[in-house]
Amino acid sequence: MSNQKKPAYGGQAVVEGVMFGGRRHYVTAIRRKDQSIEFFKLPRTSHPTLEKLKKIPFLRGIIAIIEASANGTKHLNFSSERYDRDPALDDQLKEEKQSKLTMIFGLAAVGVLSFLFSKFVFTLVPVFLAELTRPVFQSDVAQIMVESFFKLVLLLGYIYAISCTPFIKRVFQYHGAEHKVINCFEQNMPVTVENVQRQSRLHYRCGSSFILFTVIVGMFVYLLVPADPLWVRILNRIALIPVVLGISFEVLQLTNKVRNIPVLKALGYPGLWLQLLTTKEPSDDQVEVAIASFNELLHMETKAEGEQKEPSIS
Repeated sequence: MSNQKKPAYGGQAVVEGVMFGGRRHYVTAIRRKDQSIEFFKLPRTSHPTLEKLKKIPFLRGIIAIIEASANGTKHLNFSSERYDRDPALDDQLKEEKQSKLTMIFGLAAVGVLSFLFSKFVFTLVPVFLAELTRPVFQSDVAQIMVESFFKLVLLLGYIYAISCTPFIKRVFQYHGAEHKVINCFEQNMPVTVENVQRQSRLHYRCGSSFILFTVIVGMFVYLLVPADPLWVRILNRIALIPVVLGISFEVLQLTNKVRNIPVLKALGYPGLWLQLLTTKEPSDDQVEVAIASFNELLHMETKAEGEQKEPSIS
């Protein structure tokens, strides 16, 4: 693999586990109540039109975000239902499996709608808060600065508040384990618990960095449109959501590409700083779950590559 470009694997933390995604599959591993590790696997499917759109800069980010929201919800649903359930009830769950499979599309829709709703709230609440300061900060530029400040405060405050709960803290530990596994793999080291634990829990491609970039990018984009009157400002913010998301995704990709260049790597520092909140140092048993998920994904991806290369027999 030394002469080949390494595939870029991604993932996310779920309840008591980690999901990793490759070119053809998604795999989630969770720690069950009896300490066993269970897997949830789904093929990576996409409409041909979406695949073409994902090759277009700025549009590809929006498609990737929608797909991530849809797929992430499926894996979160699996983990939240299974992790603390008595394994003795697995036979009963098998009987329910067929009906649950029919819910996949519904879960995907819920994931996308939840993302859009949160994005609308996160975008519009700072607008109203900033407007309250209009008597003090009257110019459009000042209003946009205040709006961005409120957005940043809301983001950091929300993340810090939920990170203080034991449940979310464990999710953030699995988030750290996910990053450590990816970093270990990208350093061409054997993916063992010892090697993984030596890695940083921060990563340039993290979705946390993306969220912060939407705040920064949004501030500059909003400078190009009117901020007064209020109804025009609201319409602009709603209309520009896809623009901000698309540009932020490209910025995220850029920071990952230049992360090894001494000066330019600093572009990704704000996102890495945010990850100090959204990730925690994992325990060895949490790392074991992340490694199990990653190894299973590698096995499935390698097998699929081999089957694709085999000549067909007519």
